[in-house]
Amino acid sequence: MVSAMFTNTLTTTGADSYKRAVLLSITLGSFLTPFMGSSINVALPAIGKEFAMDAVLLGWIPTAYLLAAAVFMVPSGRLADIYGRKKIFTCGVLIYTIASFLAAVSNSPFLLIAFRVLQGTGGAMIFSTGVAILTSVFPPGERGRALGINTATVYLGLSLGPFLGGLLTQYLGWRSLFWLNVVLGLLVIVFTLWKLKDEWAEARGEKFDFLGSLIYACFLVALIYGFSLLPDTSGAWLVLAGSLGFLVFVVWEMKVAHPVLDVNLFRNNTVFAFSNLAALINYSATAALTFLLSLYLQYIKGFNPQGAGLILVAQPAVMAIFSPFAGRISDRVEPRVVASMGMAFTALGLFLFAFLGNATDLTFIVASLLLLGFGFALFSSPNTNAIMSSVEKKFYGVASATLATMRLVGQMLSMGIAMLIFAVFMGRVQITPERYPLFLTSVKVAFMVFASLCVLGIFASLARGNLHGGA
Repeated sequence: MVSAMFTNTLTTTGADSYKRAVLLSITLGSFLTPFMGSSINVALPAIGKEFAMDAVLLGWIPTAYLLAAAVFMVPSGRLADIYGRKKIFTCGVLIYTIASFLAAVSNSPFLLIAFRVLQGTGGAMIFSTGVAILTSVFPPGERGRALGINTATVYLGLSLGPFLGGLLTQYLGWRSLFWLNVVLGLLVIVFTLWKLKDEWAEARGEKFDFLGSLIYACFLVALIYGFSLLPDTSGAWLVLAGSLGFLVFVVWEMKVAHPVLDVNLFRNNTVFAFSNLAALINYSATAALTFLLSLYLQYIKGFNPQGAGLILVAQPAVMAIFSPFAGRISDRVEPRVVASMGMAFTALGLFLFAFLGNATDLTFIVASLLLLGFGFALFSSPNTNAIMSSVEKKFYGVASATLATMRLVGQMLSMGIAMLIFAVFMGRVQITPERYPLFLTSVKVAFMVFASLCVLGIFASLARGNLHGGA
């Protein structure tokens, strides 16, 4: 299915044949984590029922993965630049596959969350290298198209995740999701070792910044975990400690010879800085959508996991269809124009979800999902193209990892905002029928907050300046 996306997009010379092999290998890897992420959201009610988990603890099943991935993303990208992107990519898929196996056999919520952390570590190594490898192989004139196909594959994973996840959860149980990822992971490892013959390491010989990586991990964990504890006082102190840690990290990275993250990429490169900021805002506003709607459709509307998953397919399916076209357009038209239009459509879709109620028509929900999918497709591929085309080759791994970190931190912030709203309006309790009105209020408030964030993101997207030159 993935290969069908690009079998006819490139010519059939030897070099282009190898490009297709690289593209297929990377897109297979890029399919894994979004498929797992979207399918596990549909399975959350079943997991919560088996382990008697409250809404906040349940939210840690997706959040634990995102936190681990964010912590290891930038260090993985730097390691890939130094030691080889293919090597880190392959190790990442291996770790991800092992973690999927362990999650499938876990017998407590805390073990499941721990193995999701390990899964996130492998996911960081996959995503910090995949886009960098594609950028290394494809020249600027073909890059947007290749990145668009890769983005479409991510959305294909997001599309199939809710449907297959709901189907598997309903008939085989939630553990079957992890077993499927074990099989897919083994396929990616075999194909990568078989087809990818080159190695990419433009920063080979430079030192790895261990201390900077440690500071980076500590401040990020403090920020995200602290955010999840709000409004408790301990959460506020952790957020403050994380913020101070961020300042320490920036100061350290400015003085070290070979930083894990070159902050000059943000100081001296407007396109890079504002494109990453736009990505952070966009994912902060959209990532909790599947989590919230999955719970809404099953608790309020009474759908089973399969039915909820089938409805949620609408958004990523539109993303998968339009992302390659958006990527191709961004090779010719300024990415900031295309991406900003996408952000505007996304804001409108989120605003519509703020009107969800007990009697909301299914047509309204699906139409809003289609609008969101179209907006996100217009945003994501051009934004990725802008970031990767704005840096030198030696920074491809770090740039790819930085973009992925913006995505993951945004996803964590999005989940954190959702859990904070649940904690404020519902408390740390299970979602039961007598609490459905408070749950529905929480969902509506969350979507209003997310729509407002997305409006701010439009201005960040427009402020990045031009990539191709001219007005």
